[in-house]
Amino acid sequence: MSLQERDKKHLWHPLTQHKSHPNHIAITKAKGAVLYDENGNEYIDGIASWYTCVYGHCNPYIIDKVHTQMQNLDHVVFTGFTHKPAVELSEKLIEILPENQEKLFFSDNGSTAVDVAIKMALQYHFNNGDHKGKIIALENGFHGDTFGAMSVSGLSVYNGPFEEFFIDVARIPVPNAENLEEVKAVFTELITEHKVAAFIYEPLVQGAAAMQIHKAAHINEILKIAQEHNVVTIADEIMTGFGKTGKNFASDFIETKPDIVCLSKALSSGMVPMAITSCSQRIYNAFYADDMKKGFFHGHTYSGNPVACSAAVAGIELLQSEEIQVNLKRIEASHKKFNQEIENHSKVASTRQQGQIFALDLNIEMERYGNLRDKLFNSFMSKGVCLRPLGNTIYILAPYITTDVQLQQIYQAIRETLDAL
Repeated sequence: MSLQERDKKHLWHPLTQHKSHPNHIAITKAKGAVLYDENGNEYIDGIASWYTCVYGHCNPYIIDKVHTQMQNLDHVVFTGFTHKPAVELSEKLIEILPENQEKLFFSDNGSTAVDVAIKMALQYHFNNGDHKGKIIALENGFHGDTFGAMSVSGLSVYNGPFEEFFIDVARIPVPNAENLEEVKAVFTELITEHKVAAFIYEPLVQGAAAMQIHKAAHINEILKIAQEHNVVTIADEIMTGFGKTGKNFASDFIETKPDIVCLSKALSSGMVPMAITSCSQRIYNAFYADDMKKGFFHGHTYSGNPVACSAAVAGIELLQSEEIQVNLKRIEASHKKFNQEIENHSKVASTRQQGQIFALDLNIEMERYGNLRDKLFNSFMSKGVCLRPLGNTIYILAPYITTDVQLQQIYQAIRETLDAL
């Protein structure tokens, strides 16, 4: 019996309606930018497996670091103990994070990183004697699947059955050149009329909202208002972090720096699950007290796992290497060239790019998880390319080690699929 058939017996996959999508491709191996299935087919991983394996699958440099660590210290509880991989990671990460970040708190995935950030923000005000309970978020933002992260997410396709259980959240439109003054006024009114604890946002790119790109200057105007009113700002860099937007972090493009940053995905290079919520010294100081109750009582069993920390250290070293930096520029230039060709295609409504992220919108209306979207996915896979359209948006966010030949294969798969529509 094939792996695909055995899979159907007991497994429940994410974001899947199993009655209409019973089959899942069994991947048996991955190397570099390529996935291999149980039938020997090869697929270029055009989305770095949800933006995690940015240095390529089974990167030997990361494997060596992780293998060495596994033989020395696999895991130890992070309450009351510490270890070298965590200390090294803190030093390397603080060096490249926005300049105001000083403290790191470990958890397990992007959603929990956001939950930690929300709890930090709420307790920051509580510890300072001011009970604030409202969060402001951007419309169509996505921050994860746990309850806090769902509460601040605006995509109802994920949240529908649970919305009556959410924390108190108000949403504002993404600011742009046309609505900036109006959004600023709405934001200011919310802050003055309600006890607003925090503002959470995806800097520059809203990933799950189909790679919508906004201007740093417009977000900066909102952040300045938040800063003036002691509203804690939370940058969700889970998708955008570690080189994807053209700098180490999307927040590097924005003048006003966040109080809190959420990290996961490429943090540990797809090797081991891990997340970090970083914060400024000002946020941390609200928890630093003689009163035990002012401490942050949040913990995960695998917090600060040494193996995951080793993978993250290796990833940062690769990110800072000359080879990867050259590759980032090469892939960005390649996307720009492809954009010049494809933007005038008869089936393309619009295109956009930010660093390693390229996206195009079809001029065809379609459901986010509808039949036409499935046909697009299957078309790409049949051409040896793994791309997962977000509704009528086709995007590329490939590993940083993807070759020029592989990039051309991705582009050609898109060309052929568009021509066949």
